[in-house]
Amino acid sequence: MPPGPTTRRRQLGADLRRLRDATGLTLEEAGARVGISKATLSRYETKEGTVKWPAVDALCREYGASDQERQSLVELAKGARIQGWWRSLADPIPESMNLMLTLEDEVVSEGHYACMYVPGLLQTRAYAEAVHRASEIRCTDQEINHMVDIRMKRQELLARDEPPHLWAVIDEAVIRRTVGGRNVMRDQLEHLVTASAQPHITVQILPFASGAHAAAVGSFVILGGSTPELDVVYVDIIGGGLFMEKPQELQRYKLAFEYLRAQALDLQSSAALLNRVHEEL
Repeated sequence: MPPGPTTRRRQLGADLRRLRDATGLTLEEAGARVGISKATLSRYETKEGTVKWPAVDALCREYGASDQERQSLVELAKGARIQGWWRSLADPIPESMNLMLTLEDEVVSEGHYACMYVPGLLQTRAYAEAVHRASEIRCTDQEINHMVDIRMKRQELLARDEPPHLWAVIDEAVIRRTVGGRNVMRDQLEHLVTASAQPHITVQILPFASGAHAAAVGSFVILGGSTPELDVVYVDIIGGGLFMEKPQELQRYKLAFEYLRAQALDLQSSAALLNRVHEEL
């Protein structure tokens, strides 16, 4: 899958910073040479806001980049202006969701730890509606339906010709929490079993018997980019979401996810537990 606009933008910022560091120029010095402010160049390097490709071209020339590298970065700058499908939605969406959709549209892998609800990419429509009605208690039916429609649209990335690899570690509490009633929950568990049979979807259940574990603080998602420096961690919080990409933050969550996978049931045992809970409903 070709890189999306946010991946392009983040890669562009990292490459511009690398090239400038190699020359020993400060932000102010480099900006002055091409006629842009220190603040503007800083935004270019920190992946914030839009970029103008002529400025990128000029910077590459000042930094002594090869013609091939300069042309590559100019193309990144041009591609970073492309907008995703959600930009055309009639109703606005929260900024944190906007960023999540942008990043998720470009990932090559996703690692989910879920301690409350089934991960959104694996939810049935009825289950998703029940979750939204419980958490968005002041929203109208129209607003609920809008959010559920977006969640269902998100799931289409798993049906792409080259879908990302989704690895979900789901706490046993999630599959035992009856969301939306018995019938909704039964359908949801069946969907999990069916989804986990696909080669690009892995589902493990973290049983109660595992006891204390490395992610007692709550659910999170590791959004894996085309290169490690493009990885991002997303943590869902009340009123929005928190995105983290500092190396020490990424390392902490990646390590926690490795421990969770080790503590969870293997694939066969996970499927067996899902089927057993389904039969108990």
